[in-house]
Amino acid sequence: MSTLRQFASAIIATACVGALVQASLGADAAPVSPAEPKPAVTKPADQKAPAEKPPEQAPSSTIAGKLLVTTGMSITIDSALNIQRIYIANDTIAEAVAITPKEVLITGKGAGVTTLIVWQLNGARLVYELTVRTSPLRLEAVRQQVAREFPDADINITVDNDVVFVRGSVKDVISADRVMAIASTMGKAVNLLRVEVPAVETQILLKVRFADVDRSATMNLGFNFANGSFNQTSAIGTAFPISTDGAKTFSLSNVVNILLARQDINLVAAIQALEAKNLLQTLAEPNVMATNGKPASFLAGGEYPYPMIQPSAGAATVTIAFKEYGVRLNFLPTVTPRGTIHLTVTPEVSALDFTNSVTIEGFTIPGLSTRRVTTDVELESGQSFVIAGLLDKQVQEAFSKIPGIGSIPVLGKLFQTKQVTKNNSELLVIITPEIVRPIQQGQPIPELNFKSPFMSNNTDIPMRQPGIDKTGPVTAHPSETIPVEQLIQVQRQGQQAPTPIMQQPVYPNGPANPLPNPGQAPAPAAAPAAKQEPGGAGN
Repeated sequence: MSTLRQFASAIIATACVGALVQASLGADAAPVSPAEPKPAVTKPADQKAPAEKPPEQAPSSTIAGKLLVTTGMSITIDSALNIQRIYIANDTIAEAVAITPKEVLITGKGAGVTTLIVWQLNGARLVYELTVRTSPLRLEAVRQQVAREFPDADINITVDNDVVFVRGSVKDVISADRVMAIASTMGKAVNLLRVEVPAVETQILLKVRFADVDRSATMNLGFNFANGSFNQTSAIGTAFPISTDGAKTFSLSNVVNILLARQDINLVAAIQALEAKNLLQTLAEPNVMATNGKPASFLAGGEYPYPMIQPSAGAATVTIAFKEYGVRLNFLPTVTPRGTIHLTVTPEVSALDFTNSVTIEGFTIPGLSTRRVTTDVELESGQSFVIAGLLDKQVQEAFSKIPGIGSIPVLGKLFQTKQVTKNNSELLVIITPEIVRPIQQGQPIPELNFKSPFMSNNTDIPMRQPGIDKTGPVTAHPSETIPVEQLIQVQRQGQQAPTPIMQQPVYPNGPANPLPNPGQAPAPAAAPAAKQEPGGAGN
């Protein structure tokens, strides 16, 4: 019973509270007649109408950031909206592929910098600066190969974009070429190497000895008769007749040993019995010095003129040219890695030969008697080679007689002519190369022995530039290394040593503006470190 009373009391209390709230709301609200019109609102004259809303502009491009990827590897970028289109400026550097409506896969193909543009569905454009770098593993492999080949050299290889820069110092040009060959496997390489200044080139002295002996022996025997007795003219012999008028007058064209003449009977007899011996000896010893790998030439002789016929439209003209003769030596020495000397040598000895001359329009052109050798040899310093040897023996016989009477025993000898010529030539050419050094200051130098004294000097001072004892020591100091391009240029010019490069002066406290080294290129500015974007780096 008590429970029912409590429940009924709660219901009655709730109903009373609801009636009180409804009565309160009805008193505050003022009743409005639905038929009553609303009063018109008049705007002031100076009040302007609100401006029209401008049309919506197209979304502009947005620079999204920088991306970094390694060649041969990939990264992905995400978009908040669906991707409508993608474009990459240089597809040889990287490749971009949309794998989902909101995700792009980027793969590095070659080192370099390019631009990636992504169009979103709402028309917005995202622009990325994409940098593709070379794989550090590949760069490290190249560095290891260089360090293995040149363990003592200080060589630094760096990559900026798609260009390989090689810096450091090497021993010679060959080593620089090998380093560049290794670095070029990564692409375009710039040679910034420096090479050590080479030492003085090796000096090679070549001694050549020509020894030539020519001998000849000649024997002539013949008879010639002329008779004008009994009112007749007769001449007999194996040569040109000595008389054609009955021995009244006669002429001799050959050397005669015995001449018999009887004026009373008009009889002339010429007996030729001549034996001659000739000897010619030649000894020439030219010495020529050259630098390793550089040709040298030597000539001791002269030039003789000879005419040359030049054809022209009208008539041929004759011009004079000159031809060299004498003792000539041309050679090219090269020191091999084995320490031997390789020689390309051409010695020659020539002389004027008037026995083989030619006469053209009054000009007598002599022939040349020449001894020439061209060969390649290799030998050590101080060793000798007989590069040419000639032994030439010749025998020539000429026999003539009058038919019939010249065949009679004993008496027929008077009607015969016999000539025997024997020649013997011997030639020997010996070469001896030596590696030599200059004569030191103060040491005696070779001099010739002059038979007749010269006049005394008019001036007591020597006719030369004073030495460093008068002018002072040289202040320039050669640099230890030079750029490889400068050394190659010096070698092409055929110089023995590069021009000394002045080093930068040393100041105790350091100058305010140090002078640059004129022989050294300024160091390039350090490239700024690439900024790593979140999610934009690839390994």
